[in-house]
Amino acid sequence: MAILSDYEEDQQNQQPSSSKKEIILAEKEAEAKKPEEKEEEEEKQQKEKKLVPNKENGLDMENYSWGQSLQEVTVNVPVPQGTKSSLLLCDIKTNSLKVGLKGQPPIIDGELFKPVKVDDCIWSLEDKKMITILICKRDQSEWWKSLLKGDPEIDTQKAEPEPSKLSDLDSETRSAVEKMMFDQRQKQKGLPTSDEIQKEELMKQFMAQNPNMKFPPGAKFM
Repeated sequence: MAILSDYEEDQQNQQPSSSKKEIILAEKEAEAKKPEEKEEEEEKQQKEKKLVPNKENGLDMENYSWGQSLQEVTVNVPVPQGTKSSLLLCDIKTNSLKVGLKGQPPIIDGELFKPVKVDDCIWSLEDKKMITILICKRDQSEWWKSLLKGDPEIDTQKAEPEPSKLSDLDSETRSAVEKMMFDQRQKQKGLPTSDEIQKEELMKQFMAQNPNMKFPPGAKFM
């Protein structure tokens, strides 16, 4: 025969605690959110994780720093004063980079953010205290978010190309870069990108050519 205290304890065990109720409610609210809202939240979270680039459009890491133009990436690695080039290890491959002192753990070792032109890459020892590496990008119309995959990423929308460098690009690459720069400025201002503007113009032309057709409010070309 169960006594009253046992019955009350069973009832309490069956009822979820306040913290459990809060978790259940939070899960239901998350499930109820629209896919668009989830995408916006994920995009916002990703953007908040990105870092502001340094003056060279790269990032200052603990043991080295890197910067970039649209064509090249420059890496500076400090080494002990008086280091000889014969003691250095600098292995540049299409998709990876390994730098350091022979016989010691590498200072840089990992997969590059994007493929490079190995034959056009060079490195040198400056004043016996700094390894300077010049890496030639294979795709010269895109900013790198990091030197190595998995490293902290920069906000590429805040990267600033040198205007004088644009004249060195071929017409096709230059057009792509100018379009990218325009779209970045538009996004920062909350304005439509070049593709969105083009779609809006096409929609206006189509509506003008078909005045008898009814279009729902806010109709857009996909």
